Amino acid sequence: MLDVKQLKVLREVAARGSFSAAAEALSYSQPAVSQQIAALEKRAGATLVDRSSRGVRLTDAGRALVEHAEVVISRLSAAEAELEAIAGVRGGRLRLAAFPTAGASLLPPAIALFNHRHPEVELSFVEEDPEGAVQMLRAAELELAIVFEFRDLSQPEFDRLYEGIELRRLVHDPMYLALPHDHPGARRSRIRLEDFASDTWINDTRGPCGHMHVAACLSAGFEPKIGFQSDDYNVVQGLIAAGVGISLLPGLALTNVREDIVVRSLGPKAPARRVAAATLAGSYRSPASEAMLDILDEVAERFELPSGAAVAAA
Repeated sequence: MLDVKQLKVLREVAARGSFSAAAEALSYSQPAVSQQIAALEKRAGATLVDRSSRGVRLTDAGRALVEHAEVVISRLSAAEAELEAIAGVRGGRLRLAAFPTAGASLLPPAIALFNHRHPEVELSFVEEDPEGAVQMLRAAELELAIVFEFRDLSQPEFDRLYEGIELRRLVHDPMYLALPHDHPGARRSRIRLEDFASDTWINDTRGPCGHMHVAACLSAGFEPKIGFQSDDYNVVQGLIAAGVGISLLPGLALTNVREDIVVRSLGPKAPARRVAAATLAGSYRSPASEAMLDILDEVAERFELPSGAAVAAA
């Protein structure tokens, strides 16, 4: 019979690429990790890790065992979570993830309300983009994540990402155009995305929101000229304030808008994200997870753009 503790050590070695890194992640000593792997190899009757001066790598047997270990550990984690939930929301844990702008806007009031109603549940939170959060859901490292998808734009990557994931819609999150104060578009009575085809854009083409920005511009008939790249909206706003470019900002990011930029609405047809709470489809949901989903619905229902955000109508 294979030992689950030893399987977890093997999985960590595979993920970290060395015994020392796995030991640090697990709070073990390096000799203890080596001993656990040696004991697992004896049980398995095969060499699982190829040790050399260049580091460690899994053998074919090791890779096969890690694949099975992921399933076993995931199922055991789900069983532990289910047992913890027997007491309902009077105990247990709830692990959450959210992308940055949701983590700064929707999630704080939801956590505060949950803590007030269910103070005995242990809450934890990590910041993750949708792809990372979904991977953590599938690995039973989370119970619930706040993610997004795009409205009215091609999104095959999101269709694949959310296979086997149940999404509960929370808010419609439109994009706004952010401009320097002295930009001619800041004073126009009406603006359209296509009016800014010749501008320099600030965008992170590596991330999902960056892909959405580019797709929105292509849909408007032009390919944006990307001059600067950042996924930090504070950096983006600083560059806009300096007058070196323009960008799109999601509504959830308008909780923190600089006074030296202008934010303009693109109207009802603005590119938008659909923000949702994600859980594993068809799996057991603890009472704590159900309670948080209900609270997220409450928070989303009353969510509005901050009154201090200087958003001009299109």
